[in-house]
Amino acid sequence: MSRRVFLRWLLFIGALLIGASAYFSQKVKKTFLSGSQVDPSTAAADPEPSSTAESTEMPQTGPLLSYFILSDLHVSVGDPQTKSKLRQALDDITHFDSPVDAIIMTGDLTDTGTERDYKELHTIVNEYKLPPVHANMGNHDYYTIWINQDNSWDQKAVPNGKTDALSREQFMKFFGYSKPYNEYKVKNHTMLLLSQEAYVQEKPEVGEGAWYSDDQLAWFKASLKANYVPGRPLFVMTHQPLPVGDTNGATHQLIRAREFRAALKPYKNVFVFCGHRHMDFQNGVAHYVQETFHYFHNSSVGRPLNKAYQQEVKHKSQGLYVQVYADKVVLRGREFSNRTYTAEADWTIELQKANA
Repeated sequence: MSRRVFLRWLLFIGALLIGASAYFSQKVKKTFLSGSQVDPSTAAADPEPSSTAESTEMPQTGPLLSYFILSDLHVSVGDPQTKSKLRQALDDITHFDSPVDAIIMTGDLTDTGTERDYKELHTIVNEYKLPPVHANMGNHDYYTIWINQDNSWDQKAVPNGKTDALSREQFMKFFGYSKPYNEYKVKNHTMLLLSQEAYVQEKPEVGEGAWYSDDQLAWFKASLKANYVPGRPLFVMTHQPLPVGDTNGATHQLIRAREFRAALKPYKNVFVFCGHRHMDFQNGVAHYVQETFHYFHNSSVGRPLNKAYQQEVKHKSQGLYVQVYADKVVLRGREFSNRTYTAEADWTIELQKANA
């Protein structure tokens, strides 16, 4: 055998041995590797799950939505304290250590509803870089009829050349609304803001109560139906509180209360907020009542009151901070004067699941 032929024969035998070795190596791996283990030689064939897919599957642990409810600001050119307190609140909110996606003002934005009080409110709000601000009307936002041309209180001359329609127009112009009651959506959650639609110039019988028209109540019922999502909270803002029990309200209350409660009855996880009472979170009065819905009475930014409706502690200024999670809603009373939470106003409401 020549040397050249011998070398070719050795190369052929070597190739056979390498192939056999690889074959038996794969057989051994298939036999002894458990089903939960991955053969490193074939791992690249299975694509790695993307980071996007992983983040989609992981539950969100933080709040889905966070916002403030500010009630009864009572901003007035003639009352420096109300202006100072609103600035305290807005300064706290703009430097807040948690997210704030919106600010909701639930009525009595001004003390007299006059053009000059609205200008004062506009000046203060424009001093801060704020999230979206929305509002409804309270009884004091109709008070311009009590004010004469000299900007003095003149009860004898009511309506002092003014109308309730003028009050509504001033409010709608300030917020850019086409009607006094509105729907606001933020981060897939709905807020329905109901507004008092008449005062004593048009309807003397309502007194300081909140009168809602047939049109507003029809809108309210339709909006509840259209926006309700099982398992998700829905928020309703009023100004005047509901009367106790199955009755309609009168002055200082929501007048068509039976119809309002009946509209809410079919739905779970509805949260209703009112202002008007000005009750200090720390005076022992109940601020949360559970009906077929969760009912909260806010305090006041401009003038918190004690049980006897007195401004006992004039430095206080309070509001509600609301955080919405996938399975609960957390509500905390905020004292703006010293930037702390009030222990007496701290609630966690578990949400009823969609299939419950």
